[in-house]
Amino acid sequence: MAEHYQAVPPGLTVHAAGHRTNYYDDGAGTPVVLLHGSGPGVSAFSNWHGVTPLLAQNFRTIAPDIAGYGLTEFQSDGHYDIKLWAAHLLAFLDAVEVERAVLVGNSFGGALAIATAVFAPERVAGLVLLGTPAGEFPMTTGLRSGWYYEPSPENMRAILEEFPFDPAIVTDEMVGQRYALSARPGAQEAFRRLVPEPSGAGGGSVRGASAGFLAKVSAPTMIVHGREDRVVPLEAGLFAGQHIPGADMHVFGHCGHWVQLERPEAFAQQVALFAGGLV
Repeated sequence: MAEHYQAVPPGLTVHAAGHRTNYYDDGAGTPVVLLHGSGPGVSAFSNWHGVTPLLAQNFRTIAPDIAGYGLTEFQSDGHYDIKLWAAHLLAFLDAVEVERAVLVGNSFGGALAIATAVFAPERVAGLVLLGTPAGEFPMTTGLRSGWYYEPSPENMRAILEEFPFDPAIVTDEMVGQRYALSARPGAQEAFRRLVPEPSGAGGGSVRGASAGFLAKVSAPTMIVHGREDRVVPLEAGLFAGQHIPGADMHVFGHCGHWVQLERPEAFAQQVALFAGGLV
């Protein structure tokens, strides 16, 4: 049962775009907003708690649970799409009194960061995109498995071990925290409302941001990708780097989809070098 597992600790709470929103806030200085990925039981805490103390040495580091995820409210009558998530993020920035921020997005969070930079460029000082879908690529096991997940610790571990290069970083604590969130009544049904069902029995493709949409990004951008990412392949990062004007790119070897968890110190150094020169 989920109650035997320690769920993620709650953070602070604000209301944004009609959603009671959970978030974590540490450090001082230039605001760096950390946007988590998608998946059963995902949360800002699970994606970012290992690197937040490193980033908070130099920046105000803010990690919200995106609308419908983690400990932030899910509304059964809500229509969740990129426009709602961008509106929620902008309302959240207002609520925490952040005028402009560096957005750091992992996977789905990177897609949200790109959309926000296009829809509201005046609010985005810079982008850091980790393992972010861009262009079109074949559906991967890691992306497909989340939609069909049935809550159990064993199933959660099997999903999570698809994400890093070295599955040994998937700890019992990580599995337990994400399982506890995923096993809440209605949680998996809610997740399936947040993301489309994968197409095709074994194939299908994923469409990330198009070349034309990426070309609209005006914020300084750094793309970070794990060379051995099996969830969102390196080619997606290369596509984004090709089409976002002036984007820089850093590829981590022996690294999968979670650069921030697999290489936290090196990742924090790259963000500090990039964001330190932005206002």
